[in-house]
Amino acid sequence: MGIAERKEREKAARRRNILACTKELIMLQGVERVSMEDIAQKAELSKATLYLYFANKEAIFNEICEESARGFLEYLGRLSPDGTGIAAIRYLWRGYVSLFGDSDEMLIVFQVRSFLASWLPPDPQQIKSPHIGAIITAIHTMIEQCKAEGIFAADLNSAKAVRMMLLLFSTIVQNTARLPPEARNSPAMIREMTNTFQIIIRGFAREGIEHSRLDITGAA
Repeated sequence: MGIAERKEREKAARRRNILACTKELIMLQGVERVSMEDIAQKAELSKATLYLYFANKEAIFNEICEESARGFLEYLGRLSPDGTGIAAIRYLWRGYVSLFGDSDEMLIVFQVRSFLASWLPPDPQQIKSPHIGAIITAIHTMIEQCKAEGIFAADLNSAKAVRMMLLLFSTIVQNTARLPPEARNSPAMIREMTNTFQIIIRGFAREGIEHSRLDITGAA
C-alpha cells in the first residue's frame, strides 16, 4: 500500500469515526445541544482538525442522513420491476423495518432531519438531498402504480400521500425521542409505525377493495 492510499484510508476512517461519535452524542444530548466542540472532544480531535473534514455541525448532520438514505436506496434498487404496486410497498416496508429496526438509528435520522428543517419541503422539487429525493420519487411511483392497478383511489393526490406517510412516521419517532433512554422500545415503536402505515394504506384504497389485499405485512 502506497503512502497516498494509506492517507486516504486514514481520512476515510477518521470521517467515519466523526459520524459515529456524532450519533452517540445525539442520542445522549439531543441534536440541538450537540456542538462542534462536543464532537471534537468525543472524536479525540482538535476543533481545527474537525473543521478540515466538516465546515459545521449541519454538514455532519446532513452526511449522517445521506448515509442512511444511500443504504435505503441500495435496498430499493433491488425491487423487482415486474411486481405489483402493493407488493412494492410491502417490500418497501419490510426493508425499512430491516434497515432501521434499531430505534437509535431511526431516532437519530429523524431528529437530524427535523433539526435541518429542509428534508420535506411542500414542493418535492425543492428537496436538496438527491438521495432523499430519489426515495420520495420511488414511493411516489409505487403509489401511482397502485392507482393504475385499481388498488388505490384514482383521485388520490400521490404527492400529498407521500408527505402524509413521512410526516406521520416522523411524529412517532420524535415522540419516542422525548422518552428517557430506558423507556425507548424499538419493537413497540415498529409496531406503532406498522399499525399507522396500515391505516394510511387503507385510507388510500379504492372503495370496495378487500382489506386483505392491502396487508403490508403479507407476502410480496
